[in-house]
Amino acid sequence: MNRSLIDKALSEAKALGIRNILALRGDPQRSEEYRDEDTTPEESRENEEFVWAADLVRYVRKEHNDYFCIGVAGYPEGHADEAVPDIQDLRHDLPYLIEKVKAGADFILTQLFFDVRAFDEYETLLRNHDSGIFKEIPIIPGLMPVQSYSTLKRTTKLSHAKVPPDIEKRLDKFKNDDEAVKRVGVDILCEIVEEIKSKPSPRPRGFHFYTLNLEKAVAFILERCHLIPPSTPNGCVSESAIDMEETDDFLLVPRQADQHGDKLRRQSSVASDPHNRLVVDSASSTSNKDFEAPADEAGFPREKVNTRANTLAISEGEGALGREATWDDYPNGRWGDARSPAYGEIDGYGVSLHMSVSQAIKLWGHPTTREGITEIFVKYVEGTLSAIPWSEEDLREETNVIRYQLLALNKRSWWTVASQPAVNGVRSSDQTFGWGPQGGFVFQKAFVELFLPEQDWFKLRDKLREIEDVSYYAGNCKGELESNDISAVNAVTWGAFPGKEIITPTIIEEVSFRAWLDEAFGIWKEWQDVYHPRSRTAKLLGEVREQCWLVNVIDHAYVETNRLWDILLLK
Repeated sequence: MNRSLIDKALSEAKALGIRNILALRGDPQRSEEYRDEDTTPEESRENEEFVWAADLVRYVRKEHNDYFCIGVAGYPEGHADEAVPDIQDLRHDLPYLIEKVKAGADFILTQLFFDVRAFDEYETLLRNHDSGIFKEIPIIPGLMPVQSYSTLKRTTKLSHAKVPPDIEKRLDKFKNDDEAVKRVGVDILCEIVEEIKSKPSPRPRGFHFYTLNLEKAVAFILERCHLIPPSTPNGCVSESAIDMEETDDFLLVPRQADQHGDKLRRQSSVASDPHNRLVVDSASSTSNKDFEAPADEAGFPREKVNTRANTLAISEGEGALGREATWDDYPNGRWGDARSPAYGEIDGYGVSLHMSVSQAIKLWGHPTTREGITEIFVKYVEGTLSAIPWSEEDLREETNVIRYQLLALNKRSWWTVASQPAVNGVRSSDQTFGWGPQGGFVFQKAFVELFLPEQDWFKLRDKLREIEDVSYYAGNCKGELESNDISAVNAVTWGAFPGKEIITPTIIEEVSFRAWLDEAFGIWKEWQDVYHPRSRTAKLLGEVREQCWLVNVIDHAYVETNRLWDILLLK
């Protein structure tokens, strides 16, 4: 980690009035395995200075004294380091956590979990540790509301969090109905919260929710578990989790002095929109005006947002705030509404390889020709390879319907990264295509997204321009973007259910494709960085990245189930 980047981030946090920060090690840099030729000796020394989270905590405390309240990560089920995946034992992590707390950490925020027993054992282990260092420190449980069955599976796989069999059984029953999964998920999270609340703690209980920018389920949990009091008390620290004193520009949140005699810290009430600026009622006389936005300019409501009435409105989908929260009824990652704050990857991990260098090499080897890359994609579609750089999940059951066509495309070195078959009104209870509430019917337009060589794309583009009812988006790593209907918003999955408006969870449009375009080509670069810069594999991946296009083709004639594949495969 470059020290100047750390200093810049901390100075911007100060300008915004942010005082609570979470110090994480993050993923090891690729240069630790293969040094980038552009890395200077000074940058190399700085990378060595920040190897562990404790190094970061120590540096922040040294440079800023007690200005920041520093949190560190804790792992109730052990930290699954992708570099050493076989070691996942909380006792193995303990020396590192001790060092982080000794370096100056103020609180511990846990990785998400669903196993309350594991959290209880973790907290008991820390509180009773011989060092006494964890006796009073706040240990904040991290909880993730269940937004959909697929998101739960993906996130727990990436985080290595275990789902107890009884919880898994409750959710499996409704896995094709996102509304029901979310409803049961709220029940489960509320039970977890109440169980943790009932246990003794040396400090007032607090909870951290991994919202993933989806607030509706959280609003239900806050209301049902009475986590927001009817009114906010003033004055000294009390039984409530947070006491707030209003000033012109921020909220004062008293913090109990710890065993080191730390003074109370000021914590700001900061809105991230727009553009990471602090929302203020009126212009201030500070020197940080670039970081401020008047409330009316930011579209920020003048009344308090964190009231019980607003929480109820959000949870019920009522009023302005509630209507704006409807994007999380059917969260669908990058295929959802690009206007949603939850647009993009909704597992909290973002777009990346999601694995270590050694794991990537074990999976994909050292391809040195385009045919070698083709072999990787073909094996993935065949089901003999568990992941490609753009997807670490198994193919869905519906892919079996078009597996032959996808194999034919990939063997042509048209490498597919996303697709779906056409569906014309099957019941929502269908085991392969069904989703949503019972008694409905679901529909799909066939589409495919693939990488292909530039010359192949130019030929395909000429062909697509002559065909009605087909839309395409195409782009390359240089930022060039082409479409035959750039302003269209294409719903490619929708459902009709009793008592509801038409629901469209899957959308393809210019805004979302453009955002994904940068990320998709960024993954080529990440894959390239797995290998030594002068290796044949790294050079090949770099050349492919420069020379191919990412293309998404949509066939609107969903009643003709084979038409898209005939268009693409017939000479």
